[in-house]
Amino acid sequence: MSWPIPDNEQARLAALATYQQLDTLPEENFDRLAGLAARLFDVPIVLVSLVASDRQFFKAQIGFCATETSREISFCAHTIMQDEILVILDAATDPRFATNPLVLGPPFMRFYAGKPLVTPTGEKIGTVCLIDSQPHETFTRSERQNLTDITALVMERMEMRRLESLRSASLSRFKKIAETSPDAIICSNAEGNITFWNRSAERLFGYTAEEVLNRSSRVIVPESWLRIYEDEIERLRHGQQLALADKTIELSALRKDGSEFPAEFSLSTWHEGQLTNVGAIVRDITERQENEARLFRMASLDALTDLPNRAAWRQCVVSFMQEARVGAMLLLDLDGFKEVNDTQGHLAGDAVLKEVGLRLRSHFDEAVIIARLGGDEFVVLLNDNDLRLVRSIAVQIIATLSEPYEFAGQHIEIGVSVGIALTPQHATRPEELLSAADLALYRAKAAGKGRYALFEPAFRDVAVNRRRFKSELKQAFENQEFELFYQPQFNTATGALVGAEALLRWNHPQRGLLTPPSFIETLNNKPSAPAIGEWILRTACAQAAEWRAIVPHFRIGVNLFEAQFRSRKLIEVVNEILTQLALPAEAVELEITENILLRHDAATLSLLQALRQSGVGLAFDDYGTGYASLSFLKRFPMTRLKIDRSFIRDVHTDPGSEAVVRAILYLGRSFGMAVIAEGVETTAQLAFLKNHHCPEVQGYLLGRPLPAAAFRDTFLAT
Repeated sequence: MSWPIPDNEQARLAALATYQQLDTLPEENFDRLAGLAARLFDVPIVLVSLVASDRQFFKAQIGFCATETSREISFCAHTIMQDEILVILDAATDPRFATNPLVLGPPFMRFYAGKPLVTPTGEKIGTVCLIDSQPHETFTRSERQNLTDITALVMERMEMRRLESLRSASLSRFKKIAETSPDAIICSNAEGNITFWNRSAERLFGYTAEEVLNRSSRVIVPESWLRIYEDEIERLRHGQQLALADKTIELSALRKDGSEFPAEFSLSTWHEGQLTNVGAIVRDITERQENEARLFRMASLDALTDLPNRAAWRQCVVSFMQEARVGAMLLLDLDGFKEVNDTQGHLAGDAVLKEVGLRLRSHFDEAVIIARLGGDEFVVLLNDNDLRLVRSIAVQIIATLSEPYEFAGQHIEIGVSVGIALTPQHATRPEELLSAADLALYRAKAAGKGRYALFEPAFRDVAVNRRRFKSELKQAFENQEFELFYQPQFNTATGALVGAEALLRWNHPQRGLLTPPSFIETLNNKPSAPAIGEWILRTACAQAAEWRAIVPHFRIGVNLFEAQFRSRKLIEVVNEILTQLALPAEAVELEITENILLRHDAATLSLLQALRQSGVGLAFDDYGTGYASLSFLKRFPMTRLKIDRSFIRDVHTDPGSEAVVRAILYLGRSFGMAVIAEGVETTAQLAFLKNHHCPEVQGYLLGRPLPAAAFRDTFLAT
């Protein structure tokens, strides 16, 4: 065999046969659990698989069109070889499965997690498995427990089906098997008098067999469905079939002590001669109902805020719009939430999200649904599209969520932006409505945050153009449309050229030369950002190595993407470039923006220290424009402060700008850091900086950014 075989294979196949589930039609109970698992784990494919001798049959399936596959390519054939869950985070890197047809072709499996279906006697007859076409990073302990619980629920239903199959056996055989069953099995005659009562029934109901034999089975029937019971007995007395025969129903049952409990009854009838017999398999489903309730709760509620989650929201809004009701969707995004996580930690961020959920629930209970879609994004659906009312509620939401938050004695302030879309004016389908609200939210945040915006059809045109621009940006690097320009930097005391800052430009085929403000934010979030950043660094350093032959102490400044820090390969790349070009480390200065330092994590600090130890310079770009405190200068090994152009613009006329520039110069001297001023455009600005001993400057007055050849001809010609 080309697949693993358990030692007890024959016993396992015999046990599988007793369940009589191979090649049967789908059943709602199994499909419902598979659907629950798909929502709970957010995976596209869930299978309830029964592993036969040479194939696996899918008793339930979500997101997979086949009803069976060969055991040879089955992942589940490996799962039944072990007791615990088999987890494969990325099948493409697992030598057992990398060339499997299910990995190389549809459904292009990458992630798999499977839990064996184990019979009461220990045979593993199949699995419940989760499948995704994307690899996963982890499968947590809580996820393992949830998969175990769902598998137990599936096995319970399998076991119930097995016991139901006994109704075709003779009464004697039925009794023999029933004696060892873990479920209560009760037999009665056409008058409803009990003729058989197994040990499990004694444990479940509290009566011994001697106490109930020949007594009416109504002793286990509570008042709530006594009328149904009496109607069924009346049918039997008149020779009719039970209305509930061959069905599994959930009803309450009555114990000897008078307590009721939820139970699952599977009823059947058979005839021996002229006598009619009734069999009932009864199971206490208290724990199962609790587990199902917990799992369905997890599948429909956000674990952090206890608000409905995205899946529950979508189900609600689909029903809402199918009924053609008028309404309004308000999509909320918290302003400044990322800074809370970055500066005060995720515990503080979680506390804020919980409080946001509480405020929304307590202040806006007139909403059809309030849900958390994920991250710091929430949504409110209103049962009214009156624009005056909707605007009023949007204003209230902004005011309510902008009130200060408290965490561990810390004062936290955030805001919220709101995008509004109306139905049916703006959309008649759920996806369209959310898209319209999202476009309005984007416009609200672009307008300055802490605002709301109402969707307009023109927003879609802008979005189309934005997507087109992102697509063009994705191709720009591959098409070699990026180019580096260089802006010269000078010593204020001597006027000598000391270096240049490398600046990225995009030679757009239709729009011409584009500067970073028009594309850098989008580029920084692209997967290609680390590769582009490395290209910029290599190109700029190669240029510096060439120009140092003319200006021996020439220094090149290179801006870094945040994505280069996230890749954690920066130090290796820098050292490799320096070695390949025989470029001294002091010839390179890496410029770092405040958003990178605000991450304030140990890995960022360690990387900066490693870079500094390599000898390269570290410049704090745009210092003074954000949230950076003096502790940053003490904590991080920076070597230069760059004074932002916004302070230089009015430095000789605005006392505030003058004070900031003088303060930064003082800080540079106090911390032993070099300082350079950007954006010098007038002789008055340059004179001020010289008078206050700013060591270096750059700006249009001294030289605009130029391509490499033009820079060499203009500033390096001998």
